Amino acid sequence: MRERRAARESRRAREFAAFAAGAGGRLLHAATLLTGEAPGDIPGGPLGENSAAERLLTAALARTYARWDRLRGEDPYDHTRRELATLFANRAWRYRRPRDGLLGRLTPQERLVLVLRLHEGVAEEQAAAALGLPVERVRAICTRSVALMRSHAPETRRERPEPRRAAGAAS
Repeated sequence: MRERRAARESRRAREFAAFAAGAGGRLLHAATLLTGEAPGDIPGGPLGENSAAERLLTAALARTYARWDRLRGEDPYDHTRRELATLFANRAWRYRRPRDGLLGRLTPQERLVLVLRLHEGVAEEQAAAALGLPVERVRAICTRSVALMRSHAPETRRERPEPRRAAGAAS
């Protein structure tokens, strides 16, 4: 009996470790966007152990691991993303203060909607269900947030250079 249980726990740990290794980067990027941390702290860069995004992701992964055996056909990435969104929404008061970067100007709810809709590609209906909001409200928040970001975005448009003409071409 103990051997079977040990084998099951070992298999569970291996499966979860493989999932976390594969999905961890994308989930950490989503957590970084949610917490509004500085652009230099995006995955691939040096995130510290005390990073709010890492703490948020660790809590979401811990909840997913606790339910790992009960997921039964449910996509673990979707489950972890929902846990991430739920934890962020429950702790949103911690992320209220303005931060650097474009997302730092948004409220936690606006950041959550943008990350779910635009970064993660979650449908409006699914995002609304996950957040407990009407679909129209999610649509309005997303539209308002995108407009706010566009109005505060640095101007990156440049004048288009004249097309080069081939040497010897007649004018």
